[in-house]
This record gives sequence, structure tokens and C-alpha cells, in this order.
Amino acid sequence: MALITDTEAAARLARTIIADVAIYNKEKIDKGIKNDNIFELLADELDEGLALYRSKVDPVVDKKNNFFNKAVVDILIKRYGTIESDIW
Repeated sequence: MALITDTEAAARLARTIIADVAIYNKEKIDKGIKNDNIFELLADELDEGLALYRSKVDPVVDKKNNFFNKAVVDILIKRYGTIESDIW
């Protein structure tokens, strides 16, 4: 199977992967934002998601655009901005 070279498709894949992480880990996200350790709590899930993303996206597209990290911020952090936390 050919790697994804279309930037819109790569961004969509990143958002889909992170949305799945969010759906199945709501408790960890809540706890992680409250305690400012979200990346530690979701390390395994994020590593697995990143590996999947990189296995499907052309490395040049990945390196140029950083879609996976943008999706993490947009979906895991911004969407949960209403949770009480010292990090805000």
C-alpha cells in the first residue's frame, strides 16, 4: 500500500487517530489535565497512535507538517480546556 502524500489526508488521519485516543481514554484525559501529567498517562496510547500514523504517511509530509502533534493539541488539549487545572 502506498504511503499518504496528500496533506489533507495526512491531517485527517492524525485527527482520527487522536480522536480515537480521546474517545477511549476520557478518564485519563480528565485526570491528566487536572494533574498536569496527561502526556505521561497517555504515553502508550500516543506512542501507538504515532507509530500507526508514521506507518501510513510519507515521512516528507510528516516532517513538513507535524499534523500528529497539531491534532494532539487541538483534540486532547483545547477540547478539554474547561477542566479545572493549574496549567490554565
